[in-house]
Amino acid sequence: MIEVRKIVVAPLQSNCYVVRGEDSEEGVIIDPGGEGEKIIEQIERLGVAPKYILNTHGHGDHIAANGAVKSRYDVPLLIHRDEAALLTDPQLNMSAVYGIPVVSPAADGFLEEGGSVKFGSLCLKVLYTPGHSPGGVALYGHGVVFTGDALFMGSIGRYDLPGGDEDLLISKIRENLLTLPEETIVYPGHGGDTTIGIEKRHNPFLV
Repeated sequence: MIEVRKIVVAPLQSNCYVVRGEDSEEGVIIDPGGEGEKIIEQIERLGVAPKYILNTHGHGDHIAANGAVKSRYDVPLLIHRDEAALLTDPQLNMSAVYGIPVVSPAADGFLEEGGSVKFGSLCLKVLYTPGHSPGGVALYGHGVVFTGDALFMGSIGRYDLPGGDEDLLISKIRENLLTLPEETIVYPGHGGDTTIGIEKRHNPFLV
């Protein structure tokens, strides 16, 4: 059984997720996008032992607390290789635009399309979902999917940023997300939770 704790962080109300199985303290931290101390406090409160930091993509509002979390726990940071350059470049990760330059530690490894991340008794499969950014990924397993900024409740990610592609984003959502079981819970990068079935039937960008 998977356990998910959502932490909404400033400055752009991004969703960070602390994930573990109910039978192990070992877990992962997905998209620590800001307020590192707040995230660390929740990790400690939940008794989670992080094994990895996972970034669905490299925009500043999803990586800003990578350094704080990695400094505290000294665990590998993983991202798709096409996003790796964004980690250490405030211009590429868009944080410079907001006047709060973000420089993350460099990636320790890569989330490969079709690969997986194992922790405790759990395993999350890497789904390739570019279009919001060049190497965006989603993470799927155990009845849930973490979609980053690809798929939201009733919406999809922006595609007007550098490296964005509307047609690619929609095609990859259809190919790699809407094909998941309809009861799959969607945990997006911003906003509330939804399900694949609801988005398949009601998302105006996809119906």
